Amino acid sequence: MKNLIKICSSFMIIALLVSCDEDFDKDFLEAPAKSTLDESIIFSTVDLAKGAVDGILEPVGQTNSYRGRFIPYYGFNTDVEYNYSSDPSGGADADLVYYDAKPNNSRMNSENNAWAMMYQGIERANIVIRGLRTYGKPEPDTEFGQLLGAALTYRAIYYADLMKAWGDVPARFEPITTETIYLGKTSRDTIYKRLIKDLGEAATLVAWPNESASTTTVERINKAFVKGFRARLAMVASGYQQYPDGVRRSNDPELSVERMYQLALDECRDVISSGKASLEPTFEGFWKKYNQENINAGGESLWEIPFSDGRGRVLFSFAVRHRSSDQFTAQARGGTAGPTPTVFYDYDEEDTRREVTCVPYQWGTAVEGVAQQELVGLDTWYFGKYRYEWMNRFVTSTNDDGVNLIYMRYAEILLTAAEAANELEGPAAAAPYLKEVRRRAFPADQQAEKVDAYVNARSSKDAMFKAIVDEYKYEYTGEMDRKMDLIRWNLLGDSLDKEKEKLANLENRTGEYADVPATLYYKYKEDGYTLDIYGLNRGETSNPGPEYSAFNWDQPLDEIINTIYKPGVDPDNKQFWPIWQVFIDASNGKLINDYGY
Repeated sequence: MKNLIKICSSFMIIALLVSCDEDFDKDFLEAPAKSTLDESIIFSTVDLAKGAVDGILEPVGQTNSYRGRFIPYYGFNTDVEYNYSSDPSGGADADLVYYDAKPNNSRMNSENNAWAMMYQGIERANIVIRGLRTYGKPEPDTEFGQLLGAALTYRAIYYADLMKAWGDVPARFEPITTETIYLGKTSRDTIYKRLIKDLGEAATLVAWPNESASTTTVERINKAFVKGFRARLAMVASGYQQYPDGVRRSNDPELSVERMYQLALDECRDVISSGKASLEPTFEGFWKKYNQENINAGGESLWEIPFSDGRGRVLFSFAVRHRSSDQFTAQARGGTAGPTPTVFYDYDEEDTRREVTCVPYQWGTAVEGVAQQELVGLDTWYFGKYRYEWMNRFVTSTNDDGVNLIYMRYAEILLTAAEAANELEGPAAAAPYLKEVRRRAFPADQQAEKVDAYVNARSSKDAMFKAIVDEYKYEYTGEMDRKMDLIRWNLLGDSLDKEKEKLANLENRTGEYADVPATLYYKYKEDGYTLDIYGLNRGETSNPGPEYSAFNWDQPLDEIINTIYKPGVDPDNKQFWPIWQVFIDASNGKLINDYGY
């Protein structure tokens, strides 16, 4: 189903239900003209209903939707991720990532932007949900039940992302009528409660991974993902976030920490005990499978936004930088963002996630079609989780790479279980989940110290919580979930300020970074293009030999320090983007911006 999210010419189903599933299109051309069909036919016919459900996700692939606006810009900047658009001179891109977005932002202020595309997807979902409930007889263990569960989940995804980026937003859970064209904002507390209820229903309708023909790939909705997603929303809904009256937890007793953490823990334990998902044996192996576009369900990836080969810009935006067409790709891109310079040195040196996540080189300009890796400096790092060189196909010179975006993976199930268990039952209950995540990260001969002793030493609730916060960093840097987590932990502003201090210490080689070398040494391996680097680890200061060349590793970090958030801005007062002016102007006076915009 790599064809699901693409821009294609298609007929219309009830005005908005555009299907881009190739198999559906082929079959449908042999059916009666679409203009003659009504909801009773569409939603009582499995194949037609499948096409309508697939059409819910079509807006994701639109140019100014997730593909080119939401994914490349949302989630920056944090204590672990930095977007290189954070130019000190400002501009539309910089404003989006360093907490100073304006309603008239030129990158976003258009009527076909992500906000509009999300609501287009919601409207399609509303029509599908109404149709399936009315005509499809959706029940557990039926095809119509699977379809309704998927539609409910897709709608929840759109709403979750809307609230993540904009806070309170209009709530539409029925198709638009003349009376509901213009709506004001609804409290996100109300929306979260509805989504949690909807996902509870969806979990009863959809199958576990590989338990039906509909759940054999991570591009389709399955029970493990729905339960994990429900747990995520419970943690977010009960967490800290900016309301119009300040940063706080919800005042709604139904969204209390006790209720929501218990719900999250129960859902995660269901997934864990099911045995239907698991961590891949190695961290590097998982990310290689991802870049190779292995979409088989039942492993670590629980659900991915499915892009076709000609849509999607995940590697285009975030991969290790390629400066020209070379032996791995004709798409000379990647590198618009990367780990903050401190992250590599915050990892334990034995942690196998470090070299996978943090890459200190780019691929230079190719000579006769072959590029070499080149060191780029302490101030420039790339996300090693995304690599053209790990793909099984050669990406052509377009703006799209077609690689899916991982929306949730099994490690989050374990870390959410650890966090919720720690809060409700204490650190001993959290320890097994945290150990499972760390066990994969360290070689077998290191696990007694780095896994068992490390976790067992976190014997208080506060110490265990801090360890879980750190583990999210080691596990998830480069996946742009950190901002949401820092907000719900009420750590956003404090973490960014601490990161500025850490960057200054790294630049000056003081404090916790006093033993970071100022010179690297490198040579090329036998293949002629892969770097062999000495001096990245703390304390590696001696020259390893005449066959190595020296490289200055002492670049200033002032620009990052000054642009991780805009000077004079309080990130805790700018947790959200403003609603773009074009939508304010078109709202008939119903929409306003809060939070000082």
